[in-house]
Parts: sequence; C-alpha cells; structure tokens
Amino acid sequence: MNHSDLEGSSKKVEEDYAVTTKKASSDDSYDLEEKGIDDLHETTVKESKLNIIDRIAAKLNAETKGIDLITDEEKTDNSLWGAASMWLSANLVIATYALGALGITVFGLSFWQSVLVIIFFSFMGVVPVAWLSIFGPKMGLRQMVLSKFLFGDITMRIFSVINLVACVGWGAVNIMSSAQLLNMVNNGAVPPWAACLVFIGGTIMVTFFGYHVIHLYEKWSFIPNAAVFIAIICRMAMSGNFTWGDMKGGPTTAGNVLSFGGAVYGFATGWTTYASDYTVYQPRNANSTKIFFAILAGLWTPILFTMILGTACATGTLSNTRWAELYKTKSVGGLVYAVLVEDSLHGFGQFLMVVLSLSTIANNIPNMYSIALSAQAIHPIFEKVPRIFWTIFANFVTLAIAIPGYYSFEEVMDNFMNLIGYYLAIYQSLFASEHFVWNHNKFNYEYWRYKDRKAYPLGLAGTFGFCCGIAGVVIGMNQVWFSGPVGRLIGDNGGDVGFELGFAFAFVGYNATRGFEKKYIGR
Repeated sequence: MNHSDLEGSSKKVEEDYAVTTKKASSDDSYDLEEKGIDDLHETTVKESKLNIIDRIAAKLNAETKGIDLITDEEKTDNSLWGAASMWLSANLVIATYALGALGITVFGLSFWQSVLVIIFFSFMGVVPVAWLSIFGPKMGLRQMVLSKFLFGDITMRIFSVINLVACVGWGAVNIMSSAQLLNMVNNGAVPPWAACLVFIGGTIMVTFFGYHVIHLYEKWSFIPNAAVFIAIICRMAMSGNFTWGDMKGGPTTAGNVLSFGGAVYGFATGWTTYASDYTVYQPRNANSTKIFFAILAGLWTPILFTMILGTACATGTLSNTRWAELYKTKSVGGLVYAVLVEDSLHGFGQFLMVVLSLSTIANNIPNMYSIALSAQAIHPIFEKVPRIFWTIFANFVTLAIAIPGYYSFEEVMDNFMNLIGYYLAIYQSLFASEHFVWNHNKFNYEYWRYKDRKAYPLGLAGTFGFCCGIAGVVIGMNQVWFSGPVGRLIGDNGGDVGFELGFAFAFVGYNATRGFEKKYIGR
C-alpha cells in the first residue's frame, strides 16, 4: 500500500474499527477477515455500555476515548494553530526558565556558551517530536500504540512502563519549580505542600475533559506567561546585573557543555513518546509538511526564548551577591523574586510571580493526559480502566514525589532531564531505524489492525536494540551518582555523552538483528 492507498482506506478503517477495538485479543490467530456483521453488532453494543466513570464524563462532555483507533468521523481538528500552540503554552513556563539558568549556576558556562548549547541541543530534541506528530493524523493512533508498528509489541510495552515513570517525574519537576515561586510570595505564606496541591488540582480539572479542552486551554494560556516574561526582561535590563561571563575553553568546559546539552536535549525532546497524542484528531489527509513545521515552531520558539531568558537572568547571580544568596536558598523562585520584587516591582512583582507559577499547569497537562494512554497500552487489563482514573491517580502519585523533592530541586532537575534524554534517544533511534531503514520512509502501516499481532513486529530486534542502547548510556553517562568509563574521561568533572552513545548503540543493535527477526518471525 502506497501513500495514496493510505488516504483511500477510510472505508476499510470504518469496517474494521469496531471489530478491532473489542474482538482483537492476545490470540495470535486472530484474523480480521473472519469476523462478520453479527460480531460487529455485538461489539457496538458492548462499546455503548460505558463504565460509571466514563458515563459521568460523557454527561460532562468530556472525552471518554482511550487508546482505541480514532476514526475518520472523529477526526474533526483542522487547526494548525491549535497544534502549534499546544506546545507553545506547554514550554513557555517556569520549568523551561529554570533549566536555562543551570548553564550558569551549575555548569559554570558563560552566557554565549549557554546560548549556543541551548540552540544546538534543543533543535536536536524538537525535530523528532515534530516528525512523530505527523503519524497521528495518518494512523489515528496514540503514540505508544503506533509504536508497535515502529519497533514491535514487546518493546512498546517496555517504553510504556518507562513513560509512566517519566510522566510522573516531569510532573514532579514542574510542580517543584512553580511551588518555589508561590512559596516566595508574602514571605512563604503558601507552604510547599499547599502550592503543590494547587497545581495538581488545576491539572486534573483540564485533563479530565480530554483532548479538545486541553487544546483549547493551551491555545490561550501562554498569553499571561508571555506578559510576565516580558516584565522579567524589562526588569532584568534595568537592574544592571547582566554579565557576559568568561568564555573559557578546554576539556573541562567541553565536559560541562556536553552535560548541560544533555539536560537541554532531554527537556526539548521530552514530548517524543506522546507526540501523536495531540495530533490524532487531525484529518488523515492533513498536510504533513505544515503540521511538521507548525509543531517545530510551536516547540522550538518558546524553548529558545524562555531558556535563554533564564540564562540571562542567572548571570545576575555572578555580579550581585543578594541575587546569588536568593538563588542558593530558594533556587529559581529566589531568582524570579530577585528580578521582579526586591528593589523592583514589589507587590505587583509578587502578583506576577503568582501568575507565572500557574504556568506549570500548561506544562503538566500533556504529561498527565498521556500517562493514562501509556498505562492503557501496557496490557489489555489496564485498557479497561478509564483514562480519567489513570489521570487522577497519576496526579496524586506526582504530588507524593513533588513535595519531598521540592527541597533539592536543582539536583533533581538536572539528573531527571539527563535520564529523560537517555531513554528518548533510544526510542528515537529505534523508530528511525524501522521507519527510514526498513520501511523506506513509507506510511504503509496497516494501522487498523493495531490489535492484530500479525500486523506488526514481535519486538525481539527492538528489545535487543533497547538493551544495546542502555549499554551505550551506561558507558557515556556522567551523573553525580555514576560516571561511565567514557563520560568520566572528559575534563576534570566529566562530560555526559549518554544520550549520544545510547542512540548509536541502539541503532546498531536494532539494524543488526531486524533482518533475522523478519526472516524467522515473519514480521
């Protein structure tokens, strides 16, 4: 089936959709063509009997769809601006600003060194997200489910489990950064646990309603955040505390560049494993080029803007001892307080901090929506649990992690971003291998057979490639708690090349074994 066949297959999808959603099981002998109209009718009746949670959600006009195929009739989202603004709002947030500051405060780079790292490594991170987003319209499947076609069933389940952990980690890191902001207002009037509860509550309210309400919220929520960041630019310029820093070279600086770059890459590419979740309602014949560039712009623009601003403000800690003290004791919350409140805007500055702290809801929404889809993809038993339940449960797990993690935010953020980069580099290596090397960049996947195990790889090559990628990560990583044999060789403090080696090792491992899997397994 070629590209034109894909666009003309809607009738086939409609006929097979109801069958595949309920009748497909773990039985490898399942055959779509053997199912008749009686089974289709039975499936439709079963589908109409929603559980009590989904019935409540349906009455509130919330999305009840989980990981089932999105049919052509349901593909009603035509907005390129909606696709782009989804990521514009999710990245124009305090967590992005906080990460940009690490180039100065943790890795000791100059302003321009940090900027160059942000530009280069963030671009490496956002391109795969934009590319995978075009799979949503074409296949009508959530990112974890369509991953079956990219590297196999077994490997998809491994990544689904990892994605659960990653989504909770993302949520916790985001909440920590915003809780620091809110805690600084009125001399700590809002305790950390209460601040965390505020953000969890806001996230649950939006994610409960699902895809369309999420896109509506993200379409406009960037506006107040942008206003606050503009105020930060103005007050930073007026403070006179900006400094360029020293452009030092040598092996130690190279190591710091690589380590900071790994964190930037991890943040920018963090949306990879749920990219198609937010384009899946786009029409199947949507223009792939427009979607790619719309999402690329929607992602890269706020990341560049906000990270570079965080870097610029962090240079103030080098020239102003009070700013350095506030950052040391209150991390990013202290830095924003220094810029907006002390010797600055005072009460109005505190109001702006409250507004900016709420930006974390926009960043957490994609995590808490997609975590439910990842959970449902792990096993058919989990698929029976409503999406809304998984979302609420995950939010409270995130809360339990965020409150204690609040007190060591800077270290947690750096380590977490690098870990995210490691596993996503492996994911990207595997999908690139299958799609470009073995499938020759053709979108000829039989996506309507997403519950028929004969339609996609078993995942032996994918799992072997994943293990090879882990080996590469271990060799190249450089963390406080472990340095690999290659990572520790770069400069005095080491340099992190974990995600680069993870990608390379996974690519070699997958492509070395994929031919054998196709030959002996047949798919």
